[in-house]
Amino acid sequence: MLDRLSAKLESIFKTLKGRGVLNESDIDAALKEVRLALLEADVHFKVVKDFLSAVREKAVGQAVRESLTPGQQVVKIVWEELRRLMGDEAPPGKLLPLSLNPPTIIMLVGLQGSGKTTTAAKLAYRFRQEGRRVILAAADPRRPAAVDQLVALGRQIGVETQTQPSDNALGVCREAVARAKDRRDDVVILDTAGRLHVDDALMAELKEIRAELNPHEILLVADAMTGQDALRMADQFHREVGLTGIVLSKLDGDARGGAVLSLRAVTGIPVKFIGVGEKPEALELFHPDRMASRILGMGDVLSLIERAEEVLSKDEAEATARSWETGGFSFEDFRDQIRKLRKMGSMESLLAMLPGAGRLLPGASGQEFPDRELNRVEAIINSMTKQERRRPDMIDGKRRKRIAIGSGTSVQDVNRLLKQFLQTRKLMKTLSRTKGRAGLANLLRSM
Repeated sequence: MLDRLSAKLESIFKTLKGRGVLNESDIDAALKEVRLALLEADVHFKVVKDFLSAVREKAVGQAVRESLTPGQQVVKIVWEELRRLMGDEAPPGKLLPLSLNPPTIIMLVGLQGSGKTTTAAKLAYRFRQEGRRVILAAADPRRPAAVDQLVALGRQIGVETQTQPSDNALGVCREAVARAKDRRDDVVILDTAGRLHVDDALMAELKEIRAELNPHEILLVADAMTGQDALRMADQFHREVGLTGIVLSKLDGDARGGAVLSLRAVTGIPVKFIGVGEKPEALELFHPDRMASRILGMGDVLSLIERAEEVLSKDEAEATARSWETGGFSFEDFRDQIRKLRKMGSMESLLAMLPGAGRLLPGASGQEFPDRELNRVEAIINSMTKQERRRPDMIDGKRRKRIAIGSGTSVQDVNRLLKQFLQTRKLMKTLSRTKGRAGLANLLRSM
């Protein structure tokens, strides 16, 4: 996510932070490089101009000149301006404000291929996680694949999808809202039709739905990788139907960052969510301050902890801590932890949330992400018998050879895993004595 831009900015400011004294020429030289990095990232030229002007005005001020760490002060100013650029206001604690008179109607709009249908399912999944009753409306009857896709995704997350009457988008939306009122559902999500480009017929259909159903939220789903095309599309949709927010999809595949940095400044419409993968849980509330930290290589530990808390409850963490304390943590428990880790996202996305992650990302030092290593570890564990997983100390040379053959790995791989596991189990047992069970549980949740 924004790897290219983040790596360039991190390199620029690393040089700046290494200097004890900064003069105007030093700052101007650094900002010139920042300007090139932002333009290469497809950030709107006016946004770049205003951003650098605001940074320079503060960076040559007295606070920076008299600071013991002027380089770090400049980075702090850049972070503050990036946050302001993407939106000063903090997102709500919950997904979206719900109507006092249910159901809350959320209308998704956008072009074909932007990720509307996937985003509809992701939103429904997140509302379900909050204990809300949700119904999806497949309001794109002209493209049968869109209806089938939404029905399949709805079934996957346990949410019903309204598909009839299939020949009329407004009819589908109307029936979904009526059904939600009858069942006392909390939320209706309308997955409207898209086109390859904005046209009069599309806008007329969207206006008709908006006029009759008066949705509480109209969210544009925009592909982050389209750069400045996303700005033009947002402006068109906003003028025609009136947007309340933007969902930036496919941000995990965007190495540049032009859309996320420009949208709010150019259109005035807040980015409310970002899509960071294909899975139902791969939708995040957009935090401008956290995104600014990611872009500058400072990581995003808060989001990492939130993801961990979504897949590992307090009770589960305490149960794991008890098993460490008694020495009963087995390979079966370890496999469960690996599967929970996978639910948090790819190792690439998790590493990107750690401070200084630029050094761990592809191209930084030629190494691969450990997703493949996790696959190998799970294959080895799956090749063990139930008894071996519970009592790894019983795995002798003959068993190790059988496990290696069964998992498609080498005996050396099996030996390494067994050694690391037993050492870790011994360490965690010691930690449980010094930290106590509650402290270890908190540590596990943070990890």
